[in-house]
Amino acid sequence: MKDRKLLMIPGPIEFTPEVMRAMGMPTTSHVAPNFIAVFGEAIERLRQVFLCPHGQPFVVAGSGSLAMDIAASNLVEPKDKALVVNTGYFSDRMGAILERYGAMVTHVRAPFVGDVPALADVEAALQQGGYKVMAFTHVDTSTAVIVDAGALGALGQQYGVLTILDGVCSVAGEEIQQEEWGIDLAFTASQKAIGVPPGLALVVAGPRAIDAFTERRAPVGSYYADWTNWLPIMEAYEARKPSYFGTPAVNLIWALNVSLGQILQEGMEARFLRHRRLNQAFKAAIAALGMDQVPVRGEVAANTLTAPYYPEGVDKALLGYVSEAGVIVAGGLHGEIRDRYFRVGHMGAVTESDILVTVGAIERGLLRAGYKFDSGTGLAAAQEALTP
Repeated sequence: MKDRKLLMIPGPIEFTPEVMRAMGMPTTSHVAPNFIAVFGEAIERLRQVFLCPHGQPFVVAGSGSLAMDIAASNLVEPKDKALVVNTGYFSDRMGAILERYGAMVTHVRAPFVGDVPALADVEAALQQGGYKVMAFTHVDTSTAVIVDAGALGALGQQYGVLTILDGVCSVAGEEIQQEEWGIDLAFTASQKAIGVPPGLALVVAGPRAIDAFTERRAPVGSYYADWTNWLPIMEAYEARKPSYFGTPAVNLIWALNVSLGQILQEGMEARFLRHRRLNQAFKAAIAALGMDQVPVRGEVAANTLTAPYYPEGVDKALLGYVSEAGVIVAGGLHGEIRDRYFRVGHMGAVTESDILVTVGAIERGLLRAGYKFDSGTGLAAAQEALTP
């Protein structure tokens, strides 16, 4: 009998058997020739996944918050002005990290939870001048809201500011053309759509970001995150040479290289299309069940996760009922609406079957919660959306 439940939260996600086998293999030395080759290949593959052929990847043991820390600490100096395009919980965190390194931060906030700031408002802020960086959360995991990364990248180029894309819940799931869109730095964490267990902060810095780092006047405020320490390591491994600053997460990097190979074998465009298709099916099911979503309209709703509001008369006890039906989903995170909604991740190796199983578990949970609806309505809507 199967003794585990389907994990459908916005990370960690379900991982492929090949990735898990790489995690379980005997740990090699971090300077073993076979590991050096794997690490070098993973660095090269990250450029292809981020679609940033001239970028410099960094692979560092840590979480997505470390990736945020790497971006902020290396690109800002005390008294630099930073603009945060704020869409929720993780935009607030990015602003706090920038301030920790001495930046003077201005937020352009969405008018209400579930929306995004107007591009005209972002441009009006940039027109005030003096900003060094503009940071934005591509997909905010707390609200399932997505911003127009291409348009924001273009604004950054137009006004001469460095753009930082928080892609923790988007890279390898949502379309990102880092170099083409003029994104100077993008980052993610291994446990999301990249498809590797938690433990790696993944950053790709474009040429303008590297130039800004090399032209710094003040030392980087974080010792561990400092590119002065990490850049020679990345360059050495890519050149297939041993090097050391801090011991890399050996098995995670083996697994990363496996997953990146799977992603590239699928193809980036095909991967983006698959995520859009599965997302449409899941959201069709949620709508058919009469549940509203946190994003206020379709064009600001992410493809990598969905944030439905509980229907009338249902509360967070639903999560337990869904778990009893064999699927784990996540509760709310945004402070203003935490107890009014839940979150379902559908990214990475997710399949049509995973979507249908999850919809079925939510239907069973809703029935347990006493919600009145025609059983099978959500499943029928998802099936219809998935039918070619």
